Amino acid sequence: MKVDIFQYSKMLAKNHINIIYNGPLWAEKLEIFADILQRQLDSDELSLNVSQSVFSVFIEQINNMILYSAEKEYIDHPDNEHLEVSRGTFILGAQDKTYYIQSGNVIKNSHVDMLKNRIDYLNTLDKKELRKYYMQQMNSENDNPESKGAGIGLIEIARRATSRIDYEITPLGGGLSYFTMYVVI
Repeated sequence: MKVDIFQYSKMLAKNHINIIYNGPLWAEKLEIFADILQRQLDSDELSLNVSQSVFSVFIEQINNMILYSAEKEYIDHPDNEHLEVSRGTFILGAQDKTYYIQSGNVIKNSHVDMLKNRIDYLNTLDKKELRKYYMQQMNSENDNPESKGAGIGLIEIARRATSRIDYEITPLGGGLSYFTMYVVI
């Protein structure tokens, strides 16, 4: 398929999009994107706090896609002949030292209510309450060695965001939905 790259680049510039990706995601690819983002943040000469917040939210969003995407595929990998990886999409944009990170991936409908309830709850908390809730959850995670850290990442995203977490869940049928998260830092 041929894409009008000129029109596409104009759309990216108009929306202040610096990085966009759609495809398979796994730990090594996350490291590559993290390195690219770190170089971008270094060149933008941001305060350490803003730079750390953007980096942390980016890592959490990509990691959530890797862990929870219901859309999987297998790739040939040097260390693992048929490595199962997740699929997802993310966008990183910036305008006037304000960053936004948008991510999207397919999720199981069995996760929808829990995800909505958790984000809706986090969106009711102020920064002080988020910190307190984060500490409570960290302590309870330490008490449960079986936990995969579910929820801590969302709390970290909410703590670092400069506004509420914006999200959409679009039913796809077949027991699946598409989850989109938009975070401003």
